[in-house]
Amino acid sequence: MAFFGKKDEKEKEDEMMRSILPSDMSRGEGIGLQDILAPSALEVSPTFIRIGEKFARTMFVFSYPRYLHTGWFSPVVNMDKLFDIAMHIHPVDTATIMRTLRRKTAEVQSQISDRETRGLVRDPMLDAAYRNLEELRDKLQQAQERLFSFGLYITVYGKSEEELNKAEADIKSVLESRLVYTKTALFQQLEGFQSVLPLAMDRLGVHTYLNSSPVSSTFPFVSFDLTSNKGILYGINSHNNSLILFDRFSLPNANSVVFGVSGGGKSYFSKLEILRSLMWGVDVIVIDPEREYEYLAEVVGGSYINISLSSKNHINPFDLPVPREDESAADVLRSNIVNLIGLFRIMLGGLTPEEDAILDQAITETYASKDITPESDFSQISPPTLSDLELILANTVGGEEIAVRLKKYTSGTWSGFLNQPTNVEIKNRLVVFSVRDMEDELRSVGMYIVLHYIWNVVRTTLKKRILLVDEAWWLLKNEDGGSFLFGIAKRARKYYLGLATITQDVGDFMNSTYGKPIITNSSLQILFKQSPATIEFVKDTFNLTEEEKLILLEADRGEGIFFAGLKHVAMKVLASYSEDQVITSDPAQILMIKKAREEYHSQSIS
Repeated sequence: MAFFGKKDEKEKEDEMMRSILPSDMSRGEGIGLQDILAPSALEVSPTFIRIGEKFARTMFVFSYPRYLHTGWFSPVVNMDKLFDIAMHIHPVDTATIMRTLRRKTAEVQSQISDRETRGLVRDPMLDAAYRNLEELRDKLQQAQERLFSFGLYITVYGKSEEELNKAEADIKSVLESRLVYTKTALFQQLEGFQSVLPLAMDRLGVHTYLNSSPVSSTFPFVSFDLTSNKGILYGINSHNNSLILFDRFSLPNANSVVFGVSGGGKSYFSKLEILRSLMWGVDVIVIDPEREYEYLAEVVGGSYINISLSSKNHINPFDLPVPREDESAADVLRSNIVNLIGLFRIMLGGLTPEEDAILDQAITETYASKDITPESDFSQISPPTLSDLELILANTVGGEEIAVRLKKYTSGTWSGFLNQPTNVEIKNRLVVFSVRDMEDELRSVGMYIVLHYIWNVVRTTLKKRILLVDEAWWLLKNEDGGSFLFGIAKRARKYYLGLATITQDVGDFMNSTYGKPIITNSSLQILFKQSPATIEFVKDTFNLTEEEKLILLEADRGEGIFFAGLKHVAMKVLASYSEDQVITSDPAQILMIKKAREEYHSQSIS
């Protein structure tokens, strides 16, 4: 074992680094390149090298099976471990190898003839060897193949020798299951480490003769990717820097869920997807609880609708969509009554079974009072309002108390919010409904009503759309809100809709009865940085490995894991400069942009 300390034995370390680095990289006086690259200490032992605080171990492949199928090395390349792979491919002169093969063929043929002369049973191994040799000679002679001297080395890294042993055992297990066998470069760890460095030096020199086909099957760039011929760019694959191009509408359903801590990049990612989806002809509707999408709507010419107690925008929950060809008016009316009862449960803080039955009958009578029945033409109706329902309840046995509880929504402080005819429309390609100015007590009600209105619009006109619900945990706080959102997730595909659910409070989301069902009904799942308090919960929910868990704990802003069906990759979200100026959520950057716009307008006026 040899140990070299940087401070104590500088000369010995320089000598070591000169043996590792090419001569033209190790020249210089004073602080040279080798001083910058050199670790604080370098320890060489028979089975590992210690580089500073890291341990490294190099192993080599010494035996291959008779046949190597394409992509056999993929499971190793895609392992969630830190390691380097070096392939040293040395062409062999065809004329030289042809002479060797001719001699070897003659030897095998002689053995076969000798066995036949002695009357021995045919040896299948000799026959197979003869056929293989003849086939290889033919391909080499016809220039269909070439022969190479091939060396495959793997250097694994870890924080301790125990970690090295585990990583080596895992890699060996995967390779041996494919009849590929490796050995540790015993007493040659320095030479092995030098051979794996990107310096084109093969100091280990452990080679096997392989022809072109098996060598090409070892192609290392076989990591998982999500690149397709159509779709939008979601980010960069952190594993191999390939593009994550994907079309959410190509999956069994177009739904998605996005989880991450505050500042992890959820809204940035979502706004980037909106911007790029709009360019592909997809309409987008957003429920915005924090007014984060206002500037984006302004830039792309979309609509921004503020919903609050003092807003001029109103939505009447009694509105009815015009039935499609495959729907009946009776089904639409029945579905709307069920959704209204769910809304009133949230508004009134729950209902008893008796109150539920009374309210169901009262809503039906309220519609009937406006001549709205299952046989009506919904395109020609004037829907009732909350005041009409209050009047019906006040004159219904057992409904008086419910009518009293509704007064704050019909004539009280909150009357301006619900008790008005609808005066908003979804006409633009991007429509954002803001509920930021809605009081916290009413925010769940506001989001439910907006979602109900959007769902009626979606059901009326078939169009390729994305419905984005930010901070969806507000809805899942109530059983009826979660049920309604889950119902949309299940039925969205029928209406060419992709439901995008975003939340930072994973605990509240998953504790809801409908949290996990919404996840399982979402083909796309995106995880950004997670907090230590919830990481185990997330790990169990998404069946993450320990390495993926660490990725989410240590992720920078915009980094995470992208799940699409059975595939998942580590992702880095990247936007162009122009896109970044439109979608940024950084307050400092937003202030700079606003200041620059004000200065530009003032200069234009002057």
